[in-house]
Amino acid sequence: MCGIVGYTGKKEVKDILLNGLKKLEYRGYDSAGVAIEVNGMLVLRRCEGKIANLEKIIHNESIIGTTGIGHTRWATHGRPSEENAHPHTDCKGRIVVVHNGIIENYISLKKRLEKEGHRFRSETDTEVIAHLIEKCMSKAKTKDLLRAVHLAVGYLKGSFAIACISLDDPDTIVAARQFSPLIIGIGKEEHFVASDIPAILEHTRNIISMNDGQIAKLTPKKVDIYDLQMKKVSAQVMNIPWDPVTAEKSGYRHFMLKEIFEQPRTIEETFRGRISLDPAKIFLETMDISTEDIKNIQGIVFIGCGTAYHAGIIGKYIVENEAKIPADVDVASEFRYRDPLVNKNTLVVAISQSGETADTIQAVREARKKGAKAIAICNVIGSSITREVTGVIYTRTGPEIGVASTKAFTAQIVAVYMLALYLGTKKGVIKQQHLSDMINDLLCIPKQIETILKKESLIKVAAHKYFTKKDFLYLGRHYNYPIALEGALKLKEISYIHAEGYPAGEMKHGPIALIDQNMPVVVITTKSSVYEKILSNIEEIKARSGLVIAIANKGDKKLEKIGVDDIFYVPKTSEVLSTILNTVTLQLFAYHVAELLGCDIDQPRNLAKSVVVE
Repeated sequence: MCGIVGYTGKKEVKDILLNGLKKLEYRGYDSAGVAIEVNGMLVLRRCEGKIANLEKIIHNESIIGTTGIGHTRWATHGRPSEENAHPHTDCKGRIVVVHNGIIENYISLKKRLEKEGHRFRSETDTEVIAHLIEKCMSKAKTKDLLRAVHLAVGYLKGSFAIACISLDDPDTIVAARQFSPLIIGIGKEEHFVASDIPAILEHTRNIISMNDGQIAKLTPKKVDIYDLQMKKVSAQVMNIPWDPVTAEKSGYRHFMLKEIFEQPRTIEETFRGRISLDPAKIFLETMDISTEDIKNIQGIVFIGCGTAYHAGIIGKYIVENEAKIPADVDVASEFRYRDPLVNKNTLVVAISQSGETADTIQAVREARKKGAKAIAICNVIGSSITREVTGVIYTRTGPEIGVASTKAFTAQIVAVYMLALYLGTKKGVIKQQHLSDMINDLLCIPKQIETILKKESLIKVAAHKYFTKKDFLYLGRHYNYPIALEGALKLKEISYIHAEGYPAGEMKHGPIALIDQNMPVVVITTKSSVYEKILSNIEEIKARSGLVIAIANKGDKKLEKIGVDDIFYVPKTSEVLSTILNTVTLQLFAYHVAELLGCDIDQPRNLAKSVVVE
């Protein structure tokens, strides 16, 4: 969940590292640091807090070097502090390392190294790596950093993405990966290493995604990649289609607000080229599963974490409704620990924005070990999860920088929607007219979102009424039950207000005890097969003096008669696609509540964008 960036070439490296770290700050922001080779010396600068603090420290320093590494941290071992900030050095200060992940056996390694005379300055697991490389370099009597790193990683257990430099092997970066993402950027007489694409996108779009168990040596002239047996391996260079401008705020106050407003475009990008009306058809060739295999599917399991898990619940409902295939949904962090009952006739659908979510990757591996087929719904080309599955539905949203997911989630809903229709047509259970109606509804969604975005000011006014409240309850039924979960998650993530999402029918089984005149209840009340049931739930809330904020379709007379406190109107669409329109409304509400509270919306406390450790 931390960020790595490194460069070796002919340009001055200081600004390349700082700018790269700013692009990665959404992955961790409790401390930061850089190490740069300058005239046979290592210049190391670190500090607690955000990249802006580091920038102030070195802004006026003349640090002229062309090879260096940097890191922004999300703490796992050791409190946020300058001494725990990366990079970390060996005893002599000649080897320096940055690391993402968790070294599971670092305590035993540290004790052994201390007995051998190594002196530790931090509480982190990462510092062990620097001392191991120092030990291996000394023991092997070599100054070859590649060889020393290869020997050192043999001691490590756990997950790691490592980048390191050494004064004894100048103009060289050695990188290693195991269960944590790491990419290499290819330039002209310059090369980059990073934990995520935005860090280097302004310099190159030609990317190599390292695989687990690989070690790379980068010099200005070339990149060589090896396996753990030190056999040189070939690597595919991918061209990333993202525009660097899409990773900037473009005049919006926060990345989250920008990404909310991008949703008409990102949803259209996600279905573009994959649907047609004349004739009605779904095209998902990248799934790479034959029609015969689809007909043999006896069950589908959606897996994901956080927001992606909520998309999986919607996937379960729509696959059962439209494709008539039994479906389940599992939190990825639980899936692999309960001996799941999957087999060759099970299709596992892994949902992950980054494609690097550690729990989801491990769940896919467990499923495939048991013989299940697996596909991914993912936003990042070439990410780890896309290399673990037989097929991918890319969501095409471009980089999502805000930690709280917005455009990625709605694109995931579109992806599971298309997946269900695709499976249903292949199985022959969806009639052509119904398919045509479903596709037509989807085509209307981008314009319908735009009508919601134009009413942002009304949502902001409502946020003024409720931002001082300490607790919220979110209720929804059927397709909109997971939207209640997602709405509550967004509010708690960025405003730090306690919020719970519940299926509305469960209100009487506990949450109703919380309802009084100080408890706002957000109820998703758009027209659906369970509309009358939702109205009954609202009556029960009002009977107990609860505050009701409803999301409804324009002209809902029944709802107006009940006397709810506030109504957010959204356009009419099908029940399943109402999830997207309702989500956008709740995203805006959470955003404006958090803004009024003065919260750090793009980088909420204790959270990071991509959770690459279990």
